[in-house]
Amino acid sequence: MTLSLISLLSQDISGLWLLLKTSTDEIMHQDITPLCAADIQDQLKKRFAYLSGGRGQDGSPVITFPDYPAFSEVPDKEFQNVMTYLTSIPSLQDAGIGFILVIDRRQDKWTSVKASVLRIAASFPANLQLVLVLRPTGFFQRTLSDLAFKFNRDDFKMKVPVIMLSSVPELHGYIDKSQLTEDLGGTLDYCHTRWLCHRTAIESFALMVKQTAQMLQSFGTELAETELPNDVQSTSSVLCAHTEKKDKAKEDMRLALDEGQSILDSIREPLAKSPEQSLNQDQLDNQTTVQRLLAQLNETEAAFDEFWAKHQQKLEQCLQLRHFEQDFREVKAALDVSAQKIATFTDVGNSLAHVEHLLKDLASFEEKSSAAVERARALSLDGEQLIDNKHYAVDSIRPKCHELQHLCDQLAAEVAQRKGLLHKSLELHGLLEASMKWCDEGIYLLASQPVDKCQSQDGAEAALQEIEKFLETGAENKIQELNKIYQDYEPILTQDLMEHVQKVFQKQESMEEMFHRRQASLKKLAAKQTRPVQPVAPRPEALTKSPCPSPGVRRGSENNSSEGNALRRGPYRRAKSEMSESRQGRSSSTGDEEESLAILRRHVMNELLDTERVYVEELLCVLEGYAAEMDNPLMTHLISAGLQNKKDVLFGNMEEIYHFHNRIFLRELENYIDCPELVGRCFLERMEEFQIYEKYCQNKPRSESLWRQCSDCPFFQECQKKLDHKLSLDSYLLKPVQRITKYQLLLKEMLKYSKSCEGAEDLQEALSSILGILKAVNDSMHLIAITGYDGNLSDLGKLLMQGSFSVWTDHKKGHAKVKDLARFKPMQRHLFLHEKAVLFCKKREENGEGYEKAPSYSYKQSLNMTAVGITENVKGDVKKFEIWYNAREEVYIIQAPTPEIKAAWVNEIRKVLTSQLQACREASQHRALEQSQSLPLPASSNTSPTKGNARNVKKLEERKTDPLSLEGYVSSTALPKPPEKGKGVH
Repeated sequence: MTLSLISLLSQDISGLWLLLKTSTDEIMHQDITPLCAADIQDQLKKRFAYLSGGRGQDGSPVITFPDYPAFSEVPDKEFQNVMTYLTSIPSLQDAGIGFILVIDRRQDKWTSVKASVLRIAASFPANLQLVLVLRPTGFFQRTLSDLAFKFNRDDFKMKVPVIMLSSVPELHGYIDKSQLTEDLGGTLDYCHTRWLCHRTAIESFALMVKQTAQMLQSFGTELAETELPNDVQSTSSVLCAHTEKKDKAKEDMRLALDEGQSILDSIREPLAKSPEQSLNQDQLDNQTTVQRLLAQLNETEAAFDEFWAKHQQKLEQCLQLRHFEQDFREVKAALDVSAQKIATFTDVGNSLAHVEHLLKDLASFEEKSSAAVERARALSLDGEQLIDNKHYAVDSIRPKCHELQHLCDQLAAEVAQRKGLLHKSLELHGLLEASMKWCDEGIYLLASQPVDKCQSQDGAEAALQEIEKFLETGAENKIQELNKIYQDYEPILTQDLMEHVQKVFQKQESMEEMFHRRQASLKKLAAKQTRPVQPVAPRPEALTKSPCPSPGVRRGSENNSSEGNALRRGPYRRAKSEMSESRQGRSSSTGDEEESLAILRRHVMNELLDTERVYVEELLCVLEGYAAEMDNPLMTHLISAGLQNKKDVLFGNMEEIYHFHNRIFLRELENYIDCPELVGRCFLERMEEFQIYEKYCQNKPRSESLWRQCSDCPFFQECQKKLDHKLSLDSYLLKPVQRITKYQLLLKEMLKYSKSCEGAEDLQEALSSILGILKAVNDSMHLIAITGYDGNLSDLGKLLMQGSFSVWTDHKKGHAKVKDLARFKPMQRHLFLHEKAVLFCKKREENGEGYEKAPSYSYKQSLNMTAVGITENVKGDVKKFEIWYNAREEVYIIQAPTPEIKAAWVNEIRKVLTSQLQACREASQHRALEQSQSLPLPASSNTSPTKGNARNVKKLEERKTDPLSLEGYVSSTALPKPPEKGKGVH
């Protein structure tokens, strides 16, 4: 809080504080008798002197000294205390006139009378107007007193004015009967006990009033000097503490007022009993004193209430301000976060689906940020309300209200601007995709026109009309002016998007040029038949398909995917068939054939790019719609206990795969859109990064197991509902496995149409590398399914081959019955050939469907390759070979599913044994003084792995066979079945 605000508050409340202080000072500075009735109560009770309340004719207070035989025995201190107290009771005005003393000594002796009068005169602390002495009534004492008074008159005159009275009637001549008590023949009602009680109560009440005033002044000082806290909690604590103290002060004031009223009622009690009766002057003075104290107390309470109301308002406004400031900080922080986030929405999208996804993200952001905006606007209204209610901190509140309104307006403007740019981008990508679709339809039209019918004049004219009719549709679909596109969409044209526009425009021009050439040819054919029309091989695959939508807005595409593939494959196969028939029947020119191949390459490239973009969008959708939501506190209650902290198990390294494809591979693929035959280089340059798929596939069994346990979790259902997906999460978790397998099919297609192109070798190498990755992935997935092996599989070296075989055993040391059984009953074993050992396992198929059929392998035994030998041919079966161990102590007859598989395994085992022999020879050269260790490779006999026929065996390529189906992990609709030739060879 600024100094000016504190100054204003101080000025605002200072007047009330001064009023309260003045009121309390007036009470505190009132003179309270040094001696109180309570202090000398026992002395007053002796009643050797009392103040009856009677007054002389001029208003002089009357003090009566009744007949008290032990008066001379009263100690001087007590006598002085009583005199001092009694003379302090009347008002200063009455006391100034002087006191009248009535000394009743009618029953006493003259000597005592003289002593009493002289003692009284000598010790009386106030002014004396008159001393009236009722002398003794006995004859002797009366006579003595007369004589003595005459002889001692001068002594009395020198001390006090003394009048000796012989009787009570004489007394009535000086003081009216109404001002004298009954024992002096008067009518004044006086009770000493009641008088003493009233005096004690009044003095106690006066002290209570003074203490209350002191308490109020102290509390008021504390309130006035309290500094306003800087936070909500402290302000609330101060307000609560001050309120408690205020309530205690009010309670003390109430008790004091009740006490004063009780005393006042007690003083007025005689009037209440008898209305004719009146109060004497002292009683009236007591009444006035109590009323004055009560009035002062009421005034003080009113001043305090007004002061407290202002102080309370100040604290409550301070608390409101602190709440406002705290809410302001929270809301401003939320708006700042939203502003930072909207600042990151710079991407305008690279495709129609991408822009739709960005718009969806923006809408989601707008919905999430709306809560902060609404809270900010509501807080601004609260601030305005505080200002309207005359809050003291107007200068602090108003700027914050303006800032909140500005931040809300700024955020709304940013969102509107981003939305406008994205709608512009959506419009532009719609134009580009319409143009591309028009181009694809045009190319499909050119490729699908019947070659035979174009040979005739009528056919050529029909084809020509078809082309002209299609060209007329370009007015609605094609890009008309490139410069106008640049001008209209300048705010969103990034370098990449501008290049994309240029490529689409170039594609459009190329297509139109093709149409014009075809148009010219058809015009010649229609006019004059000089030569037959050359056949064109169409490749309409992916032409008829519409751009793949974002996975976040699938629009039912999951259900129609198989249908769409069938529709695309149909005309594509028909076109290839027509091209083949055309080639059989006619000779094609080199130019037309190359043009056809170029069209087919472009279609393969388009399919590669389109499916890559959809793949990236699907991964992003899964990561944002499922993985990120697992960390959302609002979704925690939907996640089952078995799914807690299992995100890495369920999704594996999908995020790593997404970043590779989104940031690197997709962008690099787009660079080859105009030279698709060179796309193999793109694969080769990024082949190492594709190893990330091995990690994903190794985790897949764990992921599927977790999915089977938790698939009915409400969390997945809620996420699927939000994404509007027709298929559940497990279908999307399969995408990476399907994608890595899809690449080899696309590369095969591209290689088929690029045999004579510059990049053919790169395509072949890329295909081989992808197949190698598939093999490594598949092998690793089989390896992790091995159970029961005690050692570390990584110690056995690289996995070279794996597959299922029928195995017979023939051991020298075995039982005869075992040998007999070995000849007739084969064992089904799955073999894993490593660089250092071959493992025999029993394959166990899991019950279930789909992914649940993934096998496991129970380890049975292993053979160290340093003690292994082979026999390549077994009499009677071209699919059998032998693996023997320790000089044929153990012989395993292996039957492969096909002769080709057998040849591949024999060749791979031979390589291992040969490399071991070579390593042994090199080691022996360096250890000439040590004994050589021989490998179990016989030098002669048909079983030698290095015999002459080994040199004649045709070398099989490491990755000759078709890729594996990644058993249990690729859906049957996604991949074609592998050829029988490669079955079981991995």
